Amino acid sequence: MSKRVFDIFFSLVGILCLSPVMIICALAVKLTSKGPIIFRQTRVGRNFAPFEIYKFRSMVVNAAQMGARVTADGDKRITTIGRIMRKTKLDELPQLFNVLFGNMSFVGPRPEVPEFVELYREDYSELLSIRPGVTDLGSIEFRFEEEILAASSDPRQAYIDEVLPQKIELGKKYIKQSSVLFDIKLIFLTLLSVVRTRE
Repeated sequence: MSKRVFDIFFSLVGILCLSPVMIICALAVKLTSKGPIIFRQTRVGRNFAPFEIYKFRSMVVNAAQMGARVTADGDKRITTIGRIMRKTKLDELPQLFNVLFGNMSFVGPRPEVPEFVELYREDYSELLSIRPGVTDLGSIEFRFEEEILAASSDPRQAYIDEVLPQKIELGKKYIKQSSVLFDIKLIFLTLLSVVRTRE
């Protein structure tokens, strides 16, 4: 089974099976805070093509104008429901549509905003030779990223100087090992890390 066939099949299965959960999340967002249900943000995709990533909105409206693009634990812009969704990764479920539409894959280097891609453009020339993913080695390694950034006096700079370079190296490592079987392993490890985070 090719990677793209895998993505199409399992994104459709995921959308169908998880639609009740997504409906509940959508209602929770709508009923507890003002603003759109879905958060859209421009990210850089394969071959540097921009696309809109989809998430359930977990922050207040105009959050981007109220602070940095990175989010640390305890950020006041995060809503109450948003905090729960971010911890359980439920806010990421709309990315199943990104996978179905071909903007993303289930597994691949996480897509970044243009601002950060430009800082490491040479590295991203390699990373963006494939579709970015919903999860990857970096997502598993930095599952507590917000807590790590909260320990810094400047979360944005800490992300640029410390976290992002490590994510890039893990992305390159993934490309060298990429296969459908490895993707399945990483998806399993991602689900396991979410369960452990909730404990």
